Formats: sequence, C-alpha cells, structure tokens
Amino acid sequence: MMAPASPHSQPAPEPARDSERAPAVLTGALVRAARILGITQTRIGQALGLSGATVSRMFDGRYLLDSRSKEWELSALLVRMFRSLDSIVGADDEAARAWLKSAHDSLGGRPIDLIRSAEGLVHVVQYLDAARGRN
Repeated sequence: MMAPASPHSQPAPEPARDSERAPAVLTGALVRAARILGITQTRIGQALGLSGATVSRMFDGRYLLDSRSKEWELSALLVRMFRSLDSIVGADDEAARAWLKSAHDSLGGRPIDLIRSAEGLVHVVQYLDAARGRN
C-alpha cells in the first residue's frame, strides 16, 4: 500500500498573474484591431513610434508590448479607439474602415492620418468617446 502524497511534495501551479499576461493581451488586441480596421503595419509603427521590423515581429507574435513604455500607452489608446468605433458602428467592420478613411471636418482630417501622432490619436479617441456618450 502506498502512502498518500504529502500536500507539500508538489506545489500547485500558480495561475499566471494579470500583470504577466497583460503584454500578450494588449499586443493581441492591438494586432486584431489593426487587422479589422485595415490599419497597415507602417501606420501602426508611426502611431507607436516603433520600427517596421519591430511591428512586423509584433504582428507575427514574436514581440510583446512593453508595459513600461510609451508604446504601451499609445497601443491602449488605439484599442480604445477601435472599441469606441466598434460600439458606434454596431460591429460593422466595413463601416468602421470607411469612417477611418473619410475626412471629418470636426476632426480636421481623416482619422487614419491623424492617428500617426499621439496628439492626433488622443483627439480621435476623445471625439469617439464624446460621440459614444451621445448615443
């Protein structure tokens, strides 16, 4: 007869902490949003201040965003932009892509061009947040 295993012999695996998963989650959300919205890797690189090679690795799953960097904050804003736009257009991906590529007098240009800079990205997000609040 075998003796029962001691509860201390094998520690139970510890679930991954949210902070450990966060880079993969935000990176995945950013790549998904970019693909749905038709935002090119070049434009993502411009928006985040990352090289083309780094963005390519990110889209291939070989680079995760750094939670202590500016790229993290800007990526969170891009995902927020996607979620706000998705909410406004009712998950109509084609309408979301069209909105991004259309000129909007109230924004002073096309959102796809404005998101190249942090200032433009913040402006687009604020505009969408306000529009969402009216709906």
